Amino acid sequence: MASPALRYSVRVQDPQAHRFEVTLTITRPAALQCVSLPVWIPGSYLVREFSKNLQRLQACQSAKPVALTQLDKCTWQAQCVADQPLVLTYEIYAFDNSVRTAWLDAERGFFNGTSLFLQVAGQQDLPHEVTLVAPKALSGWQLATALTARKITKNGFGTYVAANYDELVDCPVEMGNLWCGSFVAAGIAHRFVVAGAAPSFDGKRLLADSKTLCEAAISFWHGIQPGARSGNKPPHSHYLFMLNAVDDGYGGLEHRHSTALICKRQDLPRLSNPALPPSAAQPPDANPNPKQPDGYATLLGLISHEYFHTWNVKRLRPAEFTRYDYARENYTQMLWFFEGFTSYYDDLLLRRAGLIDDAAYLKLLTKSINQVLQTPGRKVQTVAQASMDAWVKYYRQDENTPNATVSYYTKGALVALCLDLTLRQTGKTTLDAVMRAMWLRCQGGPMTESDLAGVLKELAGRSYAKELANWVHSRSELPLKPLLERQGIAVLEEPAQLAQRLGLRITEGAGVQIKTVLSGGAAEQAGFSAGDEWLGLEVGSGKLASSWRLSKLDDLLLYAGTETKMVALVARDKRLVKLTLTLPKAVTTWRLVARDRKLVGQWLDAG
Repeated sequence: MASPALRYSVRVQDPQAHRFEVTLTITRPAALQCVSLPVWIPGSYLVREFSKNLQRLQACQSAKPVALTQLDKCTWQAQCVADQPLVLTYEIYAFDNSVRTAWLDAERGFFNGTSLFLQVAGQQDLPHEVTLVAPKALSGWQLATALTARKITKNGFGTYVAANYDELVDCPVEMGNLWCGSFVAAGIAHRFVVAGAAPSFDGKRLLADSKTLCEAAISFWHGIQPGARSGNKPPHSHYLFMLNAVDDGYGGLEHRHSTALICKRQDLPRLSNPALPPSAAQPPDANPNPKQPDGYATLLGLISHEYFHTWNVKRLRPAEFTRYDYARENYTQMLWFFEGFTSYYDDLLLRRAGLIDDAAYLKLLTKSINQVLQTPGRKVQTVAQASMDAWVKYYRQDENTPNATVSYYTKGALVALCLDLTLRQTGKTTLDAVMRAMWLRCQGGPMTESDLAGVLKELAGRSYAKELANWVHSRSELPLKPLLERQGIAVLEEPAQLAQRLGLRITEGAGVQIKTVLSGGAAEQAGFSAGDEWLGLEVGSGKLASSWRLSKLDDLLLYAGTETKMVALVARDKRLVKLTLTLPKAVTTWRLVARDRKLVGQWLDAG
């Protein structure tokens, strides 16, 4: 087989200095050939300027230097002769321990292609080859990627091929001393690699639960039951999970045949230690298994979310993403569908797969509802606008974010909930059927909101234009309570926690630090500002007056007694400021409880 016209080589140059070395050979360059590095990575909607980590870029032809001219922040032009091999070498600084960019040290290496691989103008659709060189100084390292192997060692290093540049950069690479496991779901080979796990890690449990989740997702989209090998064929022939376990972190990024995940090390499933006494029993709704960490359910939800993206956003995707432009923002108003609907189904599939029970699912749903209801920005911005503004708001959050925007993840999930319950209660169809019909209608490819509207009308027998206008394109409140109650769910309103009652988001440790002052709340009316340190309070008057040091927020109720009006003492820019604060009478939060098990089961048990 002839070598592709575009060949990359990646070496671990210096793990202590966190540098990869990359060589790119362009067999037949154009005269004045241009190359560029992406400024963003699909799935994470922020211009991250990956070229800031590129250094020592050089070019040559026939072993002679070729001049390079930088045209903009991420594009270079080689003063080369056409059709003679052009070789470029450069280094990439890799020190971002996230799922979005690149990382390298003596323990682990990871990168997304958007951080390492220069794009060759005019040749993006040609086959690409990459050789991943095993680091001699780091013996025993393994490598995992979803790229198609051409010639590799048993540890995974060697040569891989991609059909085009899009495929090349859509297959991240994980390397190091990895835990590896595998399973087959609906006839599809799945591999799981984990970096950074503690000795207590229960890999068999993670594989078993992940298999259950993958089978539930495949069955959802294609009607394939566990163990079956026929039916509507899934779009992927193999899949790779790459999980980085760290002291503190959470997130994931979807790809067509893989996902990169990061979680807290303590959230991994654990083996029992026979030398230690059993831990105290936890509430049965805390997680799928009381013996596992509370955060394990959160990890399973993340795995479910990213795997669902295999269909919803990586294949069924916004029409604006038909072809990615890696040099600038790619805008769409539909992240509420692709991220929000995925967020609706990630926890729902946990429940349908039997990994959590009804109470645990309703607890997760309650959390999502309260997050939206406690975000004043929902009255300022529609969820469609939030999708467009992801590039400047969602990924650039500050102290005013909750007041100015709403999450297309959480509100989008609630839009999906409202659609699903409305469709079920009409008796015509379900959101499950709508999603599958969307997949068939758009042939697992680009879609628009009009496609969704068309499928809704076809399956439900009427137009849902009014609902889409009110729930997606306006700032109207969603009809959550009546829909949930008609589905057998009781909506209980209970007193909110003190910070929410006051309209504050805080951090506690060395005192009470104000992170955010929510619009319309008691704290805003009193004059609190983000960045304030709340030192103490004065309550009462005359002989009954007293002053107290505030070390944590809950101290306020201890010292206020029956008083509803007090003076808050805050430090602001090294000055002491007194603010008159009045406690609000009633601020509530929701709690969902199943009242009619039959109605609830018709929703949560549906396939």
